[in-house]
Amino acid sequence: MEEKQFHGLSSAEVEERVRMEHTNRTNTSASKSVSDIVKEHSLTYFNFLNLFLAVLVALTGQFKNMTFMGVIIINTAIGIVQELKVKKLIDQISVMTVSRTKVIREGVTKEIDVNDVVIDDVILVESGEQVCADCRLLDGTGVEVNESMLTGESRPVKKQTGDELMSGSYLVSGSGVAKVFHVGENNYAATLARKARIKKRASSQMQEIIKKIIKIDGVLLIPVGILLYLSQKGIAETTSDAIVNTVAGVIGMIPEGLVLLTSISFVLGVGRLARKKALVQEMEAIEALARVNVLCLDKTGTITTGKLDVVEVVPLKEHTEEEVTEIMRELTWVFDDVNSTQDALRKKFKKAQNWKAQEKIPFSSDRKYRAVFFEEHGGFALGAPEFLAPEDTELMEKVNQYSVKGLRVLLLASAKVLEEEGKVEEVIPAALIVIEDQIRPEAKDTFAYFREQQVDIKVLSGDNPVTVSQIAGKAGLEGAEQYMDARNLPEDFEELRETVEKYSVFGRVRPEQKQNIIKACQANGEVAGMVGDGVNDVLALKDADCGIAMAAGSDAAKQVAHIVLLDSNFASMTNIVGEGRTIISNIEKVSSLYLTKTIYSVLLCLIFIFWQKEYPFIPIQLSWISGVAIGVPSFLLTLEQNQNSISKGFLRHVMRVALPAALTMVVTLVLTEVLSPFWNHEDSLSSLYHLALGGMVSLIVVYRVCMPMTRYHKALCVGLTAIFVAGIVIAPGFLGVHDPGCWQSLFLLPMICMVCVLNQGLTHILEWIDCELGKKKAQ
Repeated sequence: MEEKQFHGLSSAEVEERVRMEHTNRTNTSASKSVSDIVKEHSLTYFNFLNLFLAVLVALTGQFKNMTFMGVIIINTAIGIVQELKVKKLIDQISVMTVSRTKVIREGVTKEIDVNDVVIDDVILVESGEQVCADCRLLDGTGVEVNESMLTGESRPVKKQTGDELMSGSYLVSGSGVAKVFHVGENNYAATLARKARIKKRASSQMQEIIKKIIKIDGVLLIPVGILLYLSQKGIAETTSDAIVNTVAGVIGMIPEGLVLLTSISFVLGVGRLARKKALVQEMEAIEALARVNVLCLDKTGTITTGKLDVVEVVPLKEHTEEEVTEIMRELTWVFDDVNSTQDALRKKFKKAQNWKAQEKIPFSSDRKYRAVFFEEHGGFALGAPEFLAPEDTELMEKVNQYSVKGLRVLLLASAKVLEEEGKVEEVIPAALIVIEDQIRPEAKDTFAYFREQQVDIKVLSGDNPVTVSQIAGKAGLEGAEQYMDARNLPEDFEELRETVEKYSVFGRVRPEQKQNIIKACQANGEVAGMVGDGVNDVLALKDADCGIAMAAGSDAAKQVAHIVLLDSNFASMTNIVGEGRTIISNIEKVSSLYLTKTIYSVLLCLIFIFWQKEYPFIPIQLSWISGVAIGVPSFLLTLEQNQNSISKGFLRHVMRVALPAALTMVVTLVLTEVLSPFWNHEDSLSSLYHLALGGMVSLIVVYRVCMPMTRYHKALCVGLTAIFVAGIVIAPGFLGVHDPGCWQSLFLLPMICMVCVLNQGLTHILEWIDCELGKKKAQ
């Protein structure tokens, strides 16, 4: 293929197409615009609802009960400012992962951003690259394309001159020159994306549950609010009081802090991960990464540095080292592959190219070999011995001698080359090419970290399983001796599920087998992550719960991954997983604070609707409880560094704290109403007890989520209690309660003790019920 025979577009033609907006730009940028960020945080259902409630309170003239709007405005402002900061950072580092392609313009080859490709451009397509726009192949050598992200079919498709290459597909072998006929939104991949996502989105169990809670809560708000107002209207002294009581009930049901907490935590997490050299392409990936308990990875570029050296050439039978070197000098340089193995071969065998190649079969992850037929010299193949000469037992024994030392072995053989069928026949071994991998010095510490975090590591490699096992063992992988040749993997999926659990190392794995192993792990109830950098990892990256690609890897891998490691260093995974676990663990903890308020508010509304009594809170009181015992601790706890392993059931974990506390609140407030005749039904005194007990329940939740107690946690709990009590003592009138005298304060002590005992009892009962249900489910 001679690139110089293609002239491509002129500068004037490119400018004309740019002016007509016939460029490859699409509206699929991961980064939101400033206006989108402002709208997303401002124009929300709950913000409009709070604004409506604030207007109702304003009409009553009780302006102090509008303080909840201050919290809403502050929350909205914080959300906008924080996301704009992260947007700026992400936009800066995204430049490092922008895909580029080579084009021929005015007879000169140049590299440009894929977004700058215009219609009719002549582009170069190479192995490992994703096709950036729909194009037609003008010339090519051994071009094979994987179209699985478009069609679902993983087997490579051969392409001849004149065939179409669709955007979103990627070359698994060969190279060529093609002419673009669709760009931007007209590309096949873009039209497909409008119908469905090309890749599986990262899973977010937590966000799905929170969305369901908000959806249910949003549906309940309006009918419950109307019923509460109708009940309060007949009880309260004035219409204004009825409105204020109703607003108190409704704002208690709104979990606006939980929505803000999760969205801001994810946004800040993206920013913190960016500073740790990881570009998050989907925010859900943070949670998926935090919950990963099986991490699959390729050997090259993760356990090893990816740099290879040819350490020995072993001639076989009657061949001499000089003959082998001459063949390798021709075979190595006739292909345009760009990978670490090719680099090692070219470093060892200098360029000759005195022979003329007639037929070529480029290397692919599926075949595990390359082959070429030379005029006057015959055909030769180079690749995995197990694929070229699997039945030669004497040869395989020699290969194993090197494999047990952790060395890679390629077989050079003479062969009959069948280019049309993409295979070889009549293979006769000529030499073994022995290659050495360099183990990353930080690999041991990385594996030790994942072992501590209870993450099971599985190595999926295209190399000899014995070699991979030895290298993994030297790198410190526990269970590396449990290895398997992927050619022996069962076809039956149920059998595959069982097999995957038994082994830590898989060798000679084909791309579709990596994908099946990921699916088998997921079918076993695991959250599976995949780390890869090559075109052979794309299928697995696409279907993993969290796919992580190296920035130095293939474009196709980066396109489908959820996270891209900008420094291409597997050791960075320790920081990234730790950061993800910190974010999700903290969200899990503080979610209990918000859901406690939502649950008891819903229950109290329903109870007081049917009981026909005044709602026990007014908005200013709930604002005080929310601010001191929910807002402040949730903000401070979210900033903590906490890398505990993440629970599998988000809702179950949160409810273990929130439900007992919410039921305690309901029981104690109902009991307070029942006991109100003892203080002559004095409303301000009843409000004092409601506020004090409500605050106490929320502070108990703070104490529960702070476990295990540290000096910081103790100071936080004591400080919040002191602030809450001080507010009641200093400004009782503002909070709408009775000025607490001596005997009222003393009466509070046994009530607070009752709250603590009741909460502890309900916690034990609900944990016992949960345990029993778990046993029945297991049976």
